[in-house]
Amino acid sequence: MEEEEQKPAMRPCFESNQRKKSRSGAPSFAPINNLDDGCLMHIFSFLSPIPDRYNTALVCHRWCYLACHPRLWLRVDRSVKDSSDPGAFPNIESAVSAARPGDTILIAAGGSHVASNIQIKKPLCLIGGGELPDETMLLCSRGSDSALEFLSSCKLSNLTVKAELGCCLLHRSGRLIIDGCVLQCETDPLDYLSCPIVSTATGSKVVSSPIGYHGDGVSVSQTRIEGGAKAVLTSGDLALQRVRVMCARTSLFFWFDVECPS
Repeated sequence: MEEEEQKPAMRPCFESNQRKKSRSGAPSFAPINNLDDGCLMHIFSFLSPIPDRYNTALVCHRWCYLACHPRLWLRVDRSVKDSSDPGAFPNIESAVSAARPGDTILIAAGGSHVASNIQIKKPLCLIGGGELPDETMLLCSRGSDSALEFLSSCKLSNLTVKAELGCCLLHRSGRLIIDGCVLQCETDPLDYLSCPIVSTATGSKVVSSPIGYHGDGVSVSQTRIEGGAKAVLTSGDLALQRVRVMCARTSLFFWFDVECPS
């Protein structure tokens, strides 16, 4: 079997819509490769986006094409100039607008993506495309209330969200899951006006969505929080609970829930 050229980065190759022939990776005699494309794509749809479906795209060209198909992912890439690829968008707002409930949006690493007062009213999963959350930044400039405003159950993973003033994430309803992210507020004389997470939810609503069946609340895990007057500001019925903090060499990592007191 011929050895493939070594790639400089372990990332899935998001290629054109034309199907590529498999050269290596999953052996051609593997029983799973006897399935047609529709069956394989249906199987991949049950995998968690990160890391399982992400790693599936590294196996071979055929699996990369299927695992990265627009039916399974929507992609945000600032280099996109036209609409020839139906699953790729130049900015987060257009991807959120086109997404269907339960879709996963993969945001390309490198540079900053502008995110100002983007309302998300359907269950979505937003994931950074880099190996680390610092490689994919959502930047909310001054004059905006928040980078993202959530009115439905959603999940954020492997992203850095930075607010120059105001809050990074505004949670109004649904269950918000924040996993392996970085939330940054600038430190300046107006620091007391900044807050990484603001929740105005009442906690009385129970929602069913592709992300899960939960009441209103926020779950944070393995997330760095930097700057701001406090990590979470609540103005509804929710309260901060089950807080854990791990101190690394240069950062603090937080685990906590924001929900109705029991």
